[in-house]
Amino acid sequence: MKRQLLILLSFCSAGTLLAQNIQNNPTSNHGNKFEALGTILPTPNEYRTASGAPGPKYWQQRCDYDITCSLDEDKQWLTGSETITYSNNSPNELTYLWLQLDENEHSSKNNANYQDGGSMQKIVSDQMLDRVGRAHEANDYGDNITKITDALGKSLHYTVNKTMMRVELPAILKPGQKFIFKIDWNYHISDRMKLGGRGGYEYFPEDGNYIFTMTQWYPRLCVYSDFQGWQNNQFTSRGEFALTFGNFKVAMTVPADHIIGATGECQNYQAVLSPTQFGRWQQAQSVKEPIEIVNLAEAKASEVKKNKAKKTWIFKADNVRDFAWGSSRKFVMDAMPAYVEGKKVMCMSYYGKEAYPLYRRFSTKAVAHTIKTYSHFTIPFPYPVAQSVEAANGMEYPMICFNYGRCEKDGTYSEATKYGMLGVVIHEVGHNFFPMIINSDERQWTWMDEGLNSFVEYLTEELWDNKFPVRGKGPGWAIVDYMKLPKDQLEPIMTNSENIVNFGPNAYSKPATALNILRETVMGRELFDYAFKEYARRWAFKHPTPADLFRTMNDASAENLDWYWRGWFYGIEPVDLSLDSVKHLVADFDHAPAKVDSMAMKNIDKPFPTGKFPTDISKDRNRDDKNIVFATDADTALHDFYWKYTRGQIPYDTAKYALHVTQFDEPMDEATKQRVQSKQYYELQFSNKGGLVMPIIIEWTYKDGTKEVERIPAQVWRKNESHLTKLFVKDKEVQSIKLDPNRETADIDETNNSWPVVQTESKFEVFKAKQLGPRAIPQSNNPMQLTGKDKKAF
Repeated sequence: MKRQLLILLSFCSAGTLLAQNIQNNPTSNHGNKFEALGTILPTPNEYRTASGAPGPKYWQQRCDYDITCSLDEDKQWLTGSETITYSNNSPNELTYLWLQLDENEHSSKNNANYQDGGSMQKIVSDQMLDRVGRAHEANDYGDNITKITDALGKSLHYTVNKTMMRVELPAILKPGQKFIFKIDWNYHISDRMKLGGRGGYEYFPEDGNYIFTMTQWYPRLCVYSDFQGWQNNQFTSRGEFALTFGNFKVAMTVPADHIIGATGECQNYQAVLSPTQFGRWQQAQSVKEPIEIVNLAEAKASEVKKNKAKKTWIFKADNVRDFAWGSSRKFVMDAMPAYVEGKKVMCMSYYGKEAYPLYRRFSTKAVAHTIKTYSHFTIPFPYPVAQSVEAANGMEYPMICFNYGRCEKDGTYSEATKYGMLGVVIHEVGHNFFPMIINSDERQWTWMDEGLNSFVEYLTEELWDNKFPVRGKGPGWAIVDYMKLPKDQLEPIMTNSENIVNFGPNAYSKPATALNILRETVMGRELFDYAFKEYARRWAFKHPTPADLFRTMNDASAENLDWYWRGWFYGIEPVDLSLDSVKHLVADFDHAPAKVDSMAMKNIDKPFPTGKFPTDISKDRNRDDKNIVFATDADTALHDFYWKYTRGQIPYDTAKYALHVTQFDEPMDEATKQRVQSKQYYELQFSNKGGLVMPIIIEWTYKDGTKEVERIPAQVWRKNESHLTKLFVKDKEVQSIKLDPNRETADIDETNNSWPVVQTESKFEVFKAKQLGPRAIPQSNNPMQLTGKDKKAF
């Protein structure tokens, strides 16, 4: 019963019970944000320990596949047959198996039928309008199961429930036993450019060819685990996959001029490539620059000739949780090796002429950079291949991913397209680690793959180019717009995938930014990196849950981070720390009565100039680390027009202010007088207006122009979570004070972070001033203070 309650707490969404409100000490008026997560997390057991490591009796199932399939390009039809060997490593007896039929998402009769509300305002494109119009039309999409038998050919009873299929076993499958069965199936391949989804085809009317991205394409086993039994949530195209590790052997018969990239290693390149192309493949094993195995001229020639003969490509992949492939005669194919701890990994890319200028220059090098960087932050990349396929979308599978990034017809590309392409390649290749290896349950916790992957993606982009543009994840300020939304538009990160309203910020940006703040601001890089690598090591090729991550990070760092998980992952409160008042005290013994000392309190009158502050502490630290060599510095071939922008910094100015003095008295001995007289005393009062406790970062600017940054751990709030008064002793007089100068804590209101108070304009005021021009500020520095003619004009 206890476990059921814990699961409900973890699955809560906006408007329901939040972990930050589950108080360990309900009668206390403080400290609850710093209490242990306790019963919010599942009870440790022999399978999953309190340290976050797998227990002595941890187990997981195994599933091996032998698949043959044939692609009919003209009819857009796929026919397949698979032999599945399922190993029951659990301590439980099984009477049935659950499989996923993800192609049924396109079926008019077997889709999950999860519906949301909608309005005409949400119809933002012709493509979306077409999808809405097709939603209830009868079609022939979805898996057609033609036969299921055991290894001896005896029919097995099965039931299709929407996107899931239950196969009933002829006898109880006991612990330690294996069961072999066969499934024959076929389906109509969908036009993913019209119907959406991750797999399908894209048609190119200008040359009459297709790119097929074959994903979620075969019936595949659900995960059966110690923490939830069968994971058989329906597939709605939102929550992705929870899958079982195993070995794959796959034979794909396609038009003879198609080139295939797939999970694993091709077993018969010599049979499916031309002798010249196979020679280039052999040459590619030792090159230092990507070499085209199938070059652009050959791909263009194939687009015109359209060979109707057939060839069968054979791939093998060991210890993977899934298998995907791409097939087209449009593909250029290039390759080069990368080395991770001495092990060779063939990095490869596939792309049509439409993406050639970008992908030829960047894709394979980005693949190599990604697996090396992720290996540094997690575990060494264990597979022999890593591949990127340009297919006008973004989706990941073991050893292969499908990405975005096409050029204009004249071969040019914009800066946004370049960095968008690099970002998606890094992100999707990075998914090899999260969740393809560290195999979390994407149907339940999207953030455990997308959020963790987005975090390491950010680190990897930073190490590609220190000026890589931030895209909503990483530095604290990047998540502020989301964090400041009204509470009825927010939900905890610990929300089921299907229930998330703001999917991108909640599942990608907020967890990625939370982890980066944890690394840069709360723990420090050394402690964080060690603990994060330990999590990856412990749970590689296993099925971790959020509790395993939280507990491992605590365990490997000797930091009690429960307050952080509680606030950032279970809560919706934002960061808004306010500097409410400052008292400046100095000793004045010359004008005081005997044995009574006079101290001066100083208040600043004038506004403090805003200036421009550094916006990304990760960039600053990476830039200053002499051991880091950025990819674009090491390889000048990566330099293009956009890289060559001026890379200067805006100087930060200070100002001087008038001071006023008040006094208070305190008796002191001579030794204390001499010591005190040389010091400057500042009493600062803070308030936690947002509710999310965080470290206090103070930038002191002294009157001599020097600066000092002081960091106070978040635990300073533990005895009063709302208000704090703290005394600081300085050797020099302070001119100004600013909280969070690098904008690293995701503080949603910077107007209360400075002393003296900084006068700032709202976005509306700035917009109105631009619209009205000089008339908007005839007698005032505030464009809202309009008079006479100016009011009328507005």
